Amino acid sequence: MQCPIFMRKHRLTILGGLLGGIGGFIYWRFVGCSSGACPITSSPFMSTLWGLLMGGLLFNIFEKKPIKKDPSDTGAAS
Repeated sequence: MQCPIFMRKHRLTILGGLLGGIGGFIYWRFVGCSSGACPITSSPFMSTLWGLLMGGLLFNIFEKKPIKKDPSDTGAAS
């Protein structure tokens, strides 16, 4: 059961991606670019994808990363 462990470990990134995708679609729907000259906001797919990526990256900042200990470190101050 690797999937639940992965989802639990990266839940903030997944949540950010979902919220960003919804935000990207809403941006396309209400603001968007009707002329087609805007490469991101002229298509609902591209706007949603861009929002998904940006939301995932933004929320990934707040994930706690595990601190790896050096096995040769004895903890004594020199």
